[in-house]
Amino acid sequence: MSVVKRYALPVFCCLGLFCARAQEPAMNYDESLVPDYVLPDPLTCSDGTKVTDAATWTSKRRPELLALFETQVYGKAPGRPEGLHFKVLGEDRYTLGNMATRREIAVYFTDDETHFMTILLYIPNKRTDVVPIFLGLNFKGNHTICDDPLVTPSIPRTAPGKGPSDGFPRAAAASRWPVEMLIANGYGLATVYRGDIDPDYDDGFQNGVHPLFYRDGQTRPEPDEWGTIAAWAWGLSRAMDYLETDEDVDCERVAVIGHSRLGKAALWAGASDPRFAMVVSNESGCGGAALARRRYAETVARINRLFPHWFCENYKQYAGNEDALPVDQHELVALIAPRPVYIASAAEDKWSDIRGEFLAGVHATPVYELFGLEGLPDTELPENDAPEQSGYIGYHVRSGGHDITPYDWRQFVKFADKHLKR
Repeated sequence: MSVVKRYALPVFCCLGLFCARAQEPAMNYDESLVPDYVLPDPLTCSDGTKVTDAATWTSKRRPELLALFETQVYGKAPGRPEGLHFKVLGEDRYTLGNMATRREIAVYFTDDETHFMTILLYIPNKRTDVVPIFLGLNFKGNHTICDDPLVTPSIPRTAPGKGPSDGFPRAAAASRWPVEMLIANGYGLATVYRGDIDPDYDDGFQNGVHPLFYRDGQTRPEPDEWGTIAAWAWGLSRAMDYLETDEDVDCERVAVIGHSRLGKAALWAGASDPRFAMVVSNESGCGGAALARRRYAETVARINRLFPHWFCENYKQYAGNEDALPVDQHELVALIAPRPVYIASAAEDKWSDIRGEFLAGVHATPVYELFGLEGLPDTELPENDAPEQSGYIGYHVRSGGHDITPYDWRQFVKFADKHLKR
């Protein structure tokens, strides 16, 4: 276990499912007030066995940790639906100034085709073989990621009455999606509007994918079943199901990426679905890459109060009671080993806990070392705009605020060049 600082916090007792609902502590942005905490050891099994080799990690410890995150944090999700199938809705082989081929693909979750999400896929035309892909969810709709006039506008089927005219015009999010830069560097891009999977508001889990999997008489997920973050991660895996069938995609070189709350989903998708070859978390914060036990800025209590639909109900019992968590986020990063993972922070984004995100990479490193790989070699937070990419855990803290920028993407591409290019 890793012990950091010495600072006593009050212990709150727990009663029932909504335990630890003591008064929310004041927001802390002061590093000197980060409490003493003890991180759970990713290399100690629940029976006390020490993990000293990759085989034990893979066969014993990793399944233990995965089950704990499933039941206590994100919630258990269903697998691939029996009725899952795909349909190419349209294709243009000469888009973006003839640089790329664009496809729009419906991923139907049921045989009756009433529930589906749409993948927007760009493939470089200048290629001699299948290509690696960046896959990520978008916030505002597929039509907003670039100035391509023929992309079908995303209409939020999960939020009746809300459509693309509600403040999200075409190319509204283009600054966050450097499509042409990715194409020029030999990467494809696949994206899905998050609203096709689950809405980002507390609707009682009635308007997204959850009702498709309710048992007779069930009206909401059980305490250990999936919240919205896990639903989004599930959707990323369903997109991966399609990418495995696309003749232009190298399905063994798919990097899953996400920013902010979608970074939480990308991390969980990468941890729970080993088909993703690389994982990128951009400013994912609490419930993403940041250590919960630091209680810095956004905390377990605050995130569950503000976004009660994101995680499973069981996670609420750790509000103000982080030391009782059987896991912490360095172990989420460790679940991705031996695959490469990149964690990015921003200097002005204190809400996401810069140091907490960095330390998650530091404390995941011993698991990578089991595989004979270098994780995150630095133990001191690097200077702004000085990326560390020498190991299998990459990291940078960018100047500026909460966003995903061309600078961030350039670092992700460099890291992918090292690990995914052939």
